[in-house]
Amino acid sequence: MAALTFALAQLNPTVGDLKGNTDKIKAAHQRAAEAGADLFITSEMVLSGYQIEDLAFNEGFLQACAKSLEELAEITAGGPAMLVGAPRLAPALGEADSDYAASALRLRGRIHNAVFLLADGKVMTHRDKVYLPTYGVFDELRCFTPGQFPSPIFFKGVKLGLPICEDVWHEDICECLAESGADIFIALNGSVFAPSLREQRLNMAAKRVVEHGRPFIYTNLVGAQDRLVFDGGAFALDADKSLVMQAPHFEESFCLLRYEEGRLTGQDLTPPPSADEALYQAAVMGLRDYLRKTGFSRVMLGLSGGIDSALTAVMAVDALGADKVSAYMLPSRYTSQESLDDAEALAKALGIAYASLPISDPVDAFEGVLAPQFAGRPADETEENLQSRSRGLMLMALSNKTGDLLLTTGNKSEVAVGYATLYGDMCGALNLIGDLYKTQVFALSRWRNLTLPKGALGPSGAVMPARIITKAPSAELRPDQTDQDSLPPYEVLDAILYALVEQEQSPAELVAAGHDRPVVDQIWRLLHIAEFKRRQAAPALKLSERCFGLDRRVPIVNAYWRQAAF
Repeated sequence: MAALTFALAQLNPTVGDLKGNTDKIKAAHQRAAEAGADLFITSEMVLSGYQIEDLAFNEGFLQACAKSLEELAEITAGGPAMLVGAPRLAPALGEADSDYAASALRLRGRIHNAVFLLADGKVMTHRDKVYLPTYGVFDELRCFTPGQFPSPIFFKGVKLGLPICEDVWHEDICECLAESGADIFIALNGSVFAPSLREQRLNMAAKRVVEHGRPFIYTNLVGAQDRLVFDGGAFALDADKSLVMQAPHFEESFCLLRYEEGRLTGQDLTPPPSADEALYQAAVMGLRDYLRKTGFSRVMLGLSGGIDSALTAVMAVDALGADKVSAYMLPSRYTSQESLDDAEALAKALGIAYASLPISDPVDAFEGVLAPQFAGRPADETEENLQSRSRGLMLMALSNKTGDLLLTTGNKSEVAVGYATLYGDMCGALNLIGDLYKTQVFALSRWRNLTLPKGALGPSGAVMPARIITKAPSAELRPDQTDQDSLPPYEVLDAILYALVEQEQSPAELVAAGHDRPVVDQIWRLLHIAEFKRRQAAPALKLSERCFGLDRRVPIVNAYWRQAAF
């Protein structure tokens, strides 16, 4: 049996940047050539970036992808062959349509998520993805057409089985490839980060190895695209299930593998991150890539002296550096001296630009203008929201004037129950912690005070004042206010929310598990009536198994929740 050297490149593409992505692939291919590789392997949709959403219906874009493939094929003449993921437009049957709807309809049935073999200066062949996911963050069946069950590709005496991402989770694809004589499975993936996915991927690959006795190579994209974070973590298992290669997570990498006499060997075994480190690195990468890929260079945020804005500020500095972050304290008459001191201490510890801009005058002005309309009505949440919206107005003005991207800072617990103000503290372009429950925010804050993450640009040591972590959370919109005035303790709240959101449990199941019925009833109600707020919220990085908006989509107008409580 032939012996082959594989070079795996874990790359961070940008959706639509065909030139940049092509150049990145070329550079990694050159490195593979210098290493004496026979086959250079990338990841799913690496040429176009992923997810391309309705770019799939832009025929000019698809044709440009085809031209870029031809350009990449040219560099394989006299060098390593290449497996590269890209969209594929099947040959047209009719004339082009100028109308978008007609054009999109005509393209349907012709667009595939594919992997191409480039060799000897040519685009040699391709295989199309069969199973197109339509769950969670994925909506591939909207854009692509399922491929036929694949046969292996014969390459230098070895039959390569090429399942694409979702295909490996279905037994019949690898079974079909094995029955057709595949010697090895090479799966190109665009797998999105979630806390438990690394273990699930390894278990899935090990199952395929046991079923068919073939080595298994798993590649993955790395980097962030909009709200999605691709964590990398490519790996390889030999035919005996032993782990022979583990690429790093959350960074680009280059690894070599040797395939000989049916066995796979490698030398790269990077330890995976801990659970806390993975969450933290996902958020940092998400921000760093969002700015780099959208053209922003700086961020700003409001510092309240509380833990949510503090963790966001630390993450921003770790991602971008202190010189790229500005913070503003916007105190009201209810802001405590502790909060003022803690916000300033955090800004000094991080070395970021900081200013305090009191909101008393704009709040007084709004209340004065509205006084005739409010006459005879008791003070309530309206006056509290005026404070929050005054802050939002000022922060947006500062963002407009400076060109800094405004980060919003609400956590998943608040987002879930609607404890955030539209056009107030929800103002912003991106939320780093919107998919982290409050208890996770506390845990990551404690972890960061003890750990300097790999690649972090911020300072080491306890960067967050201890009091920010230990004091009772408060919006400070009225005297002596705390979050627990109207919510259960966060340990209880988050356990209930996790069961309702991630696990889709019913209120009756939660009560049967020991939770108090009035508390469950309150949280169930708040979760559903806040959907209209979540539809208007800034995009939050996906860091959980089931995030709002992408993984969990429920109608705003929805009467079922009232009927299904108990």
